Amino acid sequence: MAAVLGQNSYGKSDIRLMKVVRDGAVHRLHDLVVDVTLEGDFGAAHLDGDNAKVLPTDTMKNTVYAKASELRLGTNEEFARELAAHFLQTSGAAHAARVSIAEHAWSRLEANGVPHDHAFQRGGAEVRRAEVRRTRAGDETVEAGIERLTVLKSARSGFSGYPRDQYTTLPETDDRIMATSISTRWRYATDTKGFDDQFTGVRRALLETFADHDSRSVQHTLYAMGAAVIERCPRVDEISITMPNSHHLLVDLAPLGLDNPNEIFVPTPAPYGLIEAKIFRT
Repeated sequence: MAAVLGQNSYGKSDIRLMKVVRDGAVHRLHDLVVDVTLEGDFGAAHLDGDNAKVLPTDTMKNTVYAKASELRLGTNEEFARELAAHFLQTSGAAHAARVSIAEHAWSRLEANGVPHDHAFQRGGAEVRRAEVRRTRAGDETVEAGIERLTVLKSARSGFSGYPRDQYTTLPETDDRIMATSISTRWRYATDTKGFDDQFTGVRRALLETFADHDSRSVQHTLYAMGAAVIERCPRVDEISITMPNSHHLLVDLAPLGLDNPNEIFVPTPAPYGLIEAKIFRT
């Protein structure tokens, strides 16, 4: 039996980039992490040590910096499109190029109640993502997403009616804390434009639904959030959502002679439930 090379790809990951865009006295920040991946005919590099078709990953890094300098950065999706098209031009062996961009948010500091022109504060853990995959045949997919969008609601959440066996100890409840760190990814229709507005609409649909939904389980709310995106955002064809259930357990204060009317909880980072689903347009 002989070994056979299967699917393979290569690229440069975690390319850190901070660009300051100066609109006169007012500055804007683009704090990005870029990943570049090429898929194609690179078998000779694996089998024979022949690097004739391997564009150096250091060149990929330099290209990201050069293009960021040459372009007036708009949306991350547009930047990823430019990079993917460039790498298909410069790597003749590549059948497809994939560019993923993660953006860390910065907000303006305020001075005397007015947003400052050039002083910023790093946001929380939330990350905005964009990914473009382009083939030499001209096929293109554009995806966007959010990671570590941390939310919590202290009412209108419960979990009951589940099967029980000899190992079940969890009490049923119709009043619990529901907390999670949402990771989500969605795919746009091919003719989508105005990606910033699209992103804002998806994020708003997710958060408003999480807040207002009468939740019978994390699954129940996850589907409602995805369905809201499909209904409100016509340029989104499908969305995948991952929601870990960040448990907050009611503390038993009875041994201390105290009542605990759903006020004192202990957050437990692990173990946690993990709920995932994909919702798509028919």
